[in-house]
Amino acid sequence: MQTSLEPLLDYFNGFIPLSGEEKQLVTKLFKPRLYRKRQYVLQEGDICAQFNFVVRGCLRMYKVDEKGNTHIIQFTAENWWLMDIGSFHLKTPSELNIDALEDTMVFQVSHENLIDLYTRAPKFNLIFRVLIENSFVSLQKRLLQNISSTAEERYLSFMQSYSHLTNRLPQVQMAAFIGITPEFLSRLRNKQVKAKS
Repeated sequence: MQTSLEPLLDYFNGFIPLSGEEKQLVTKLFKPRLYRKRQYVLQEGDICAQFNFVVRGCLRMYKVDEKGNTHIIQFTAENWWLMDIGSFHLKTPSELNIDALEDTMVFQVSHENLIDLYTRAPKFNLIFRVLIENSFVSLQKRLLQNISSTAEERYLSFMQSYSHLTNRLPQVQMAAFIGITPEFLSRLRNKQVKAKS
């Protein structure tokens, strides 16, 4: 599959300029993969074997509870990363699902190849440390919002954080992320439209 690594190389260069040798290493260790809409990247019970960088498209990570309700943890679109970090690093069965909401092209790196990258090009330790720290901050902020914010505040935060996705995501997906019903989301959206008028 011929897919340009430029978006991934540009992402890394945004942190620290890469040498020609480091670019070759990225080319060797990261593999392109196309997921069709609704195709699983990871299913609950499987071990998360890949760390995914989204080139185009959109992924969602979610949990289905014992009542069949879907709880969306994260949406990941262009130039973002996604994996089940616990399953990936501990090599344990995942409690989460990841699927494609659109046809999605990713570059993937396995745990073994990521360790190889850290060893052979130490600057990637810094890049991925910053990446993981930023992800942790974002998830911690989301957790705090879920326990201390109103539905309207969570909706406004979603609109700010995911403004680039609001026209690409079905209302039912946005509602599941915010933790409300699609009908309540519709009322919140109408309220915002009226407030802007």
